[in-house]
Amino acid sequence: MSDRSSTAAAGEVERQPGATIGETTYLRLRDMILNDALSAGDALQEKKLADLLGVSRTPIREAITRLTTEGLVERNIGLTPVVRRLSANEFIEILHVRRLLEVEAAGRAAETGGSEALRAIMAKIQRYREGEIPTPAEHVAVDDALHSTVASLAGSRVLAELIRDLRQKTKIFDMGQLPERFEPGILEHLEIINAILARDVTRAQDAMRTHIDNVRSSVIDHLRRLF
Repeated sequence: MSDRSSTAAAGEVERQPGATIGETTYLRLRDMILNDALSAGDALQEKKLADLLGVSRTPIREAITRLTTEGLVERNIGLTPVVRRLSANEFIEILHVRRLLEVEAAGRAAETGGSEALRAIMAKIQRYREGEIPTPAEHVAVDDALHSTVASLAGSRVLAELIRDLRQKTKIFDMGQLPERFEPGILEHLEIINAILARDVTRAQDAMRTHIDNVRSSVIDHLRRLF
């Protein structure tokens, strides 16, 4: 870990409202990587990070595992976790594939007319539109629920698994990193759901395509600010 990271990350983890120590530790480490407090190639030593953030080694270990799944951390030859260089091209490519798969899933989901689970998600999102402010964790959970429910309605286990795995790799760009996407995302999600409930295949595909394209544009803008 660089001296710069020690200075930038000094102080204990402050638990966010509604978040566990594990979730807060993960968010702290993720932000340290994305803000370059932890640079590419820096070794992630559990004890050193635990002392730095004022937590035990368990949430540090769990956070490193999540960050590895998301592609921000990798294991070197000696199996030591190190910060992986963020590749803008890689994220854009993943979003491109997500676009192809999720547009297909939305169209198939529209053929079913939706489900009670989808309507329940719609009710939650509608409350956000009316002014209820979710915690970052709650917002991510609803976003996950929507996309996974749409994928499940598509009726293909393989398609659903592919979408889930690809979403894991782009999950670092959530409300915390892209707060400007909160309100537009609400409207886009409602349009996707309404199209599916209306059994309008073309509209559902167009709504999902627009949603992914807008996410992609925001991610590109974010990455440009980072680099």
